[in-house]
Amino acid sequence: MTGTTRPAYAGTKPPRLADDSPGFLAQIGHGWAERDVVAPVDAAAARAAAEHRARLSAALPGRTIVIEAGWAPRRNGDANYAFRPDSDFVWATSCQVEGGVLVLTPLPGGHDAVLYLPSPARPGERDFYASPAYGELWVGPSAGLDAWSAALDLPVRPISRYAAPTDPVDAGRVLSDLRMIKDDWEIAQLRAAVDATVHGFAAVAREVPHAIAENLGERWLQGTFDRYARTFGNGPGYSTIVGSGPHAPILHWVRCDGPILPGETLLLDMGVEATSLYTADVTRTLPVGGAFTPTQRAVHDLVEAAHRAGMAQVRPGAQYSDFHFASMEVLVHGLADWGLLPVSVDEALAPQGQQHRRFVVCGVGHHLGLDVHDCDVSEYEQYHGAPLAAGMVLTVEPGLYFHAHDETLPPELRGIGVRLEDDLLVTPTGHEVLSEALPIDAFGLEQWTLEKTR
Repeated sequence: MTGTTRPAYAGTKPPRLADDSPGFLAQIGHGWAERDVVAPVDAAAARAAAEHRARLSAALPGRTIVIEAGWAPRRNGDANYAFRPDSDFVWATSCQVEGGVLVLTPLPGGHDAVLYLPSPARPGERDFYASPAYGELWVGPSAGLDAWSAALDLPVRPISRYAAPTDPVDAGRVLSDLRMIKDDWEIAQLRAAVDATVHGFAAVAREVPHAIAENLGERWLQGTFDRYARTFGNGPGYSTIVGSGPHAPILHWVRCDGPILPGETLLLDMGVEATSLYTADVTRTLPVGGAFTPTQRAVHDLVEAAHRAGMAQVRPGAQYSDFHFASMEVLVHGLADWGLLPVSVDEALAPQGQQHRRFVVCGVGHHLGLDVHDCDVSEYEQYHGAPLAAGMVLTVEPGLYFHAHDETLPPELRGIGVRLEDDLLVTPTGHEVLSEALPIDAFGLEQWTLEKTR
């Protein structure tokens, strides 16, 4: 090949990795400007985390507490999923660094808190170019331990100095219980997540005509919301559910590989996770084309009635289970009126009955916060068996799920799925619907859908 110079190693063994080359080693280690990188921590978040640690310390006096951030799980080969830290670790530190460990050591009157973090690999260190996890050539400039310490007002030491305590307490359930009551900073984060989610619903609705016209299907709408969540938050707080027609009754339809069917219901269960990692969780069922059929409207009206009955029970002092039972009672009466139950209303509502659960096998709500199903390791007595209190944030989400292959149903009901889900803050006098910007009645949803899809 005239004019082409062959590499010196051509025809021999491939070159060794660059980090083994003396020339590379001599060249890579110098000539880099110093960069002052500030730790990505909001001062209000750091103050909230300090208050959280104080609550945790008071709950476990005299016990050593260890909370780990965790590691990104392996996806395949040498590729990992994106890292998302453990929620307890975020609650107690406001830090989102992979591999971090918080240690609270007991002392008279409280605990001594120390945060251990991996040190970023700077120029002059081998990992600067050799570590895809911490090398700045791979991950970009990173805050140093001193910067984290200043931002968090917390001693921060290199993870290499961490020695696991011999007697740490399992604090999981205590942390879960403490996280049920949100402080003002947490509530503000949830408000922001819900507001972004409402705008994300509008972004998805606007894409429905395009998804139909170009046969892009459910996955286009799923991607639309996920892109919106990634742009205006950390990302989606859970796998986005987009179910059209016969997919709407499938509780966690995250495969999203079907078409958007005109004239059918479109169930959207979506939530933006804020950069602080607090997430929203909202569901609406839209009429594709802008109008429910009479049968779809009847199902939606029954779910709406159950939704309103459930939300009416959310107030301080009410039992957590009250809103569940209130919603279920409305659904059972409606199903009985339609002749869909083989027993009476009283028999279906009895603990040994529950025949209606064929059409709503899941619960109708849960706590919400850093996790979409927040505080889920709490004992029954602290969760489902406990009274509601001001500062709790929870969802109410009744639904009816009439599967397309359910031969016990009349044909006109098969393939209809409707769920309504709102995020509620328990206030001292009742509740506030954080997601009230989205309509919940059938007519309101028809008008909203037409407005967004014109």
